[in-house]
Amino acid sequence: MSGLRYGWTTGACATAATKAAYTALLTGEFPDPVEITLPRGQRPAFALAVEELGAGSATAGIVKDAGDDPDVTHGALVRSTVRHGERGSGVVFRAGPGVGTVTRPGLPLEVGEPAINPVPRRMMRDVLGGADVVVEISVDGGEELARRTWNPRLGILGGLSILGTTGIVVPYSCSAWIDSIRRGIDVARAAGRAHVAGATGSTSERVAAELHGLPEDALLDMGDFAGAVLKYLRRHPVPRLTVAGGIGKLAKLAAGHLDLHSKRSQVDFAFLASMIADPEAAERVRGANTALDALQICRRAGVPLGDLVAARARDTALGVLRGAPVLVDVVVIDRAGTIVGRAGP
Repeated sequence: MSGLRYGWTTGACATAATKAAYTALLTGEFPDPVEITLPRGQRPAFALAVEELGAGSATAGIVKDAGDDPDVTHGALVRSTVRHGERGSGVVFRAGPGVGTVTRPGLPLEVGEPAINPVPRRMMRDVLGGADVVVEISVDGGEELARRTWNPRLGILGGLSILGTTGIVVPYSCSAWIDSIRRGIDVARAAGRAHVAGATGSTSERVAAELHGLPEDALLDMGDFAGAVLKYLRRHPVPRLTVAGGIGKLAKLAAGHLDLHSKRSQVDFAFLASMIADPEAAERVRGANTALDALQICRRAGVPLGDLVAARARDTALGVLRGAPVLVDVVVIDRAGTIVGRAGP
């Protein structure tokens, strides 16, 4: 990934927009570009896309540049409107159009608060210097963009979250997805769920939900990040975890891979063959083209490859959990959503 361009979080954009709007509220002039200091000391400058000075308020807007990361909010217009507040009120945050509101416990914000995370709030307070102001953050088209994120499942309704702990988006770090997995576990724990499911895709999620009767807030859109689920549950256990996925993804987990993306791990056919006692079937699996091909070979030979993969994937999961009080079962499906392997309680 060397040579890829870094970008800026929504929190950094909101902070820069807030600094520009507050400056204009006090002086009548918008600084452009506007410079801020990030939590690790970097000092980026942002060009303004919107400047609006009204009676008692000022609005500045910045187009988010996520660099070379495939971020859902790349190109979104982040706006901050700043107004004078009541004396002694400090900074009061409001959710404008396109920014969500927290409706469930378990997140680092109270229910009813705008979904502006703690670090961006601190960054904005820093640039405001203790002023008594109302800051309204909005994102053009944010409500539609939020449907492509975890927010609805986490109980963040009406729009996006304003995120970021460093202010910088590292290309392909997938930090937002991993953070959403952690918040999903937090929400499930706060709701008292004793059983959660981490699924690699929508079909395996549906299968796990139907198999165990799980509600939406117990379902974790794990994607390729099995390691993120297991490592967070090691520190914040839930009594039971179901891992569900296709034969290809879970064959990688069975082999010890915790990142299941095709660019970062491959199905190891020699490993699959090593689990098979039938020498002829093992040799054919060694030369298979795909995990589904291997599964079909084993079906014809009467070898329960799905169960073997599930058992090894469960071993990997338990190894990462390191004795945390989490019962684990694994469900392996084929492309049609049929269960082809299971292991665990």
